[in-house]
Amino acid sequence: MATIKRGGKGVRRSAASTARANNARRAKAKTSSFMDAAMSILPFTEEQLHRIFLVIILGGAAAVAWFIASLAGVPALAQQQIAGLASDAGFEVRRVTVTGVERMNDAKVYNSVLDKKDQPMPLVDLKEVRADLLTLSWVKDARVSRQLPDTLLIDIVERKPHAVLAKPGRLVLIDATGAELEPISQAGAKGMLVVSGPGARMQVEQLGKLLDAAPALKPRVTAAEWVGNRRWDLTFSTKQVLALPEGSTQSASALIAFAKLDGGSRILGGKVTTFDMRAPGRIYMRIPGRAQEELKLGGGS
Repeated sequence: MATIKRGGKGVRRSAASTARANNARRAKAKTSSFMDAAMSILPFTEEQLHRIFLVIILGGAAAVAWFIASLAGVPALAQQQIAGLASDAGFEVRRVTVTGVERMNDAKVYNSVLDKKDQPMPLVDLKEVRADLLTLSWVKDARVSRQLPDTLLIDIVERKPHAVLAKPGRLVLIDATGAELEPISQAGAKGMLVVSGPGARMQVEQLGKLLDAAPALKPRVTAAEWVGNRRWDLTFSTKQVLALPEGSTQSASALIAFAKLDGGSRILGGKVTTFDMRAPGRIYMRIPGRAQEELKLGGGS
């Protein structure tokens, strides 16, 4: 008698099972290909991506820890916990990149942020770093940012040398606002505008506006002395001196009148050593060995 075995797979059931297995393998292959393509597009290595996922997971755990700690009244402890997690994941300051430095010594910038080295990124106070950088004489402005996982980016906006301030026994480089940059030698100051006189540093911006009023004369001015805390004496490359009146409007008008006079008569480079324009509408010219000559502006000699 033939025996019938129950529970065996029929042909149709076997074929269906094989088809499902093949479909699963094809789907897995497509998923793997898609992930490979995605990985090739992303600007991360596989190791970096794993680290990012790790930080996301740790970040979630840290957020929970922060919430619990905040409820307990110890947010500082939670901050330390987060910093520790970030540091363990490689998110700490290991590199400092500085850009924008041309004239100043960039070692001063690095020294300013040296104490941030190996510090967890979440604990780096960017505003504090910027404030420290702004105390450096050459730094006009600074931008500080993080480049995860381990780099601190610093972009410096330098002050530009404008003139030389003559102090008792030394010369100091200054910018257009009068901010002191660094000491400079006599040789280094050659060819630069030299500003002198008590309180002259605070008047450098006003001096710039004054010289801009007569652009033809501006490059010929080699020195400017702030006299009596009220007016300027200008020295030209010809070693001749022009005494200007008090007041920004009056001094600018006198300088413009002098520029017109020189344009018509070429008085710079002549025998006159001093031109005195402190009296409104008049110019007094002093020539060594001769009596003082007087010329009314707009008139004749």
